[in-house]
Amino acid sequence: MFDLSISEIAIIAIVATVVIGPAELPRALATAGRWMAKARGVMANFRTGLDAMVREAELQEMEKKWAAENERIMREHPAIPGDSAVQEPQMEPLDGPPVAETGPSQSTDDRPSPPPADDVKP
Repeated sequence: MFDLSISEIAIIAIVATVVIGPAELPRALATAGRWMAKARGVMANFRTGLDAMVREAELQEMEKKWAAENERIMREHPAIPGDSAVQEPQMEPLDGPPVAETGPSQSTDDRPSPPPADDVKP
């Protein structure tokens, strides 16, 4: 971040030792470390908030695109007047004799049914 070389760090350490003193140097470094941790925390919160704002802006943009696309599709394929929902087309009945509905016990086969048990010949 600051792009310090080894020689610059050594000069800062020597000046800090002379100005602060060797007895107070650990406490000063701990305080500086806490400040750096707080600064990193603030930057992380700022970055998180900024990312959330960018995501929200992207979502709003996508919603606008989807609404425009939906409007275009609805213009190209208008709904049937009077219908509130899409309905399946109704089939018209065929001409001819009515067909009896079959239940679960009735067979739709054209095969003959077996003879009753009384008519069995030995």
